[in-house]
Amino acid sequence: MSREQLVVQRARKSYQTGNTRRLEYRIHQLKGLLRFITERRKDIADAVKRDLGKSENATELFETLGLEGEIKLAIEKLAEWAAPRPVEKNLLTLQDEVYVQPEPLGVVLIIGAWNYPWAVTLQPLVGAIAAGNAAVIKPSEVSSHSAKVMEELLPQYLDKDLYPVVTGGVSETQELLKQRFDHIFYTGNSTVGKLVMEAAARHLTPVTLELGGKSPCYIDKNCDITIACRRITWGKFVNCGQTCIAPDYILCEPSIQDRVVEEIKKSIKEFYTDNPKTFEDYGRIINQRHFKRVMALMEGSTVAVGGDSDESQCYIAPTVLKDVTETSKVMKEEIFGPLLPIITVSNVDEAIQFINEREKPLVVYVFTHDNKLIKRVIAETSSGALLANDCLVHFTVSALPFGGVGNSGTGCYHGQHSFDQLSHLRSCLIKQLKMEGVNSMRYPPHTAKKLRWARFFLLKQVNVCRLRRMALLAIFTGLAAFLVQSFLRRG
Repeated sequence: MSREQLVVQRARKSYQTGNTRRLEYRIHQLKGLLRFITERRKDIADAVKRDLGKSENATELFETLGLEGEIKLAIEKLAEWAAPRPVEKNLLTLQDEVYVQPEPLGVVLIIGAWNYPWAVTLQPLVGAIAAGNAAVIKPSEVSSHSAKVMEELLPQYLDKDLYPVVTGGVSETQELLKQRFDHIFYTGNSTVGKLVMEAAARHLTPVTLELGGKSPCYIDKNCDITIACRRITWGKFVNCGQTCIAPDYILCEPSIQDRVVEEIKKSIKEFYTDNPKTFEDYGRIINQRHFKRVMALMEGSTVAVGGDSDESQCYIAPTVLKDVTETSKVMKEEIFGPLLPIITVSNVDEAIQFINEREKPLVVYVFTHDNKLIKRVIAETSSGALLANDCLVHFTVSALPFGGVGNSGTGCYHGQHSFDQLSHLRSCLIKQLKMEGVNSMRYPPHTAKKLRWARFFLLKQVNVCRLRRMALLAIFTGLAAFLVQSFLRRG
């Protein structure tokens, strides 16, 4: 029996004790996870520095700060999320209890990614714990230092049988995928996502796939180009471009291309100085394999800004490519690095057509003062999200479901969406063994008269809240009439 099989068996056995069904137990585990984040902040930052060259402050800002918020929100809202959710009734269920009851799925597999090794691995874990599941955590082997810290330290804060950390590479992940889980949550690329989905299908296991793609960024020529380019520069080059929701390429009219290049160049200098290579808040490509892949994408394109590199340090400068066409190498795959191509289009019609001719992206960005244009892009394109006049920040809104559509993923998470994604929303109808006469319309023989009654009872929706308000109004009206009459009699 493999190590992975034993880990999954142990997690399932622990789940079957029923401890995770108690909200108090879930909150205890969530508080343990919060203590891990706060007490081990330095260990986490050191690991991310060694993996991605990220500064300590940047690690807190982009990795752990959002995690803390998600955990605190789950602790605060758990009782509300886990409570029965009443639904509308029809006339036949007016006297019954009708509600949706969230319940745990069982044992969840969480496969994390290397670009934000803490945020995208532990945020799904928050949802898994809150929903009452056991979870096997598989951090990416590419961010090896973060994976090692997670393996060594997380079990000191969480139930190590319910929430084990399994490290390793492709073979270990393949072995895990052979096991039966009740849900698989994968963050990564679409190629591996298809393999995960294929493995899950063998056990009819549902999946959440947080993938990526080429997220377009349209700049309207009439917007504030300086501010737009400043925000795009930040969104593109944070984490050295290794962000699944980074703007992948710019679409703009030829008349503003040079201005866009110049404004991005100024913002790069403002954010990262004249020499980003020596600036602590500009990171590195994760490894040499990805370095070579990103460098190869520049072939055949004109470098307008940057272009410098150092393979020994996995350093690629913030780079802007202009006069790029749809056949350019850089447009053939998700860049996932600090290259920003600019493609010129004649107008917004052509931009929308360009977007729609490709796979549905994780996010569409649009910069404009024109609300009608924004609404048009929303109406005529499809993506996991749409963000107007900024980049990345929709990830920070816990009330918004974060996820893709089509090739950019399936399912979503953040806040209550994580809880619901990793719960079974169980339909519950509680009837009494009374009023049997009403049921005669459904019993044989089936007559036209019974059908008429069935049509009336089944198709008539009842707004229970409205009925209650009307009943209260009737009571208060009757009481008021009684008081008025009593007063008049005394008079």
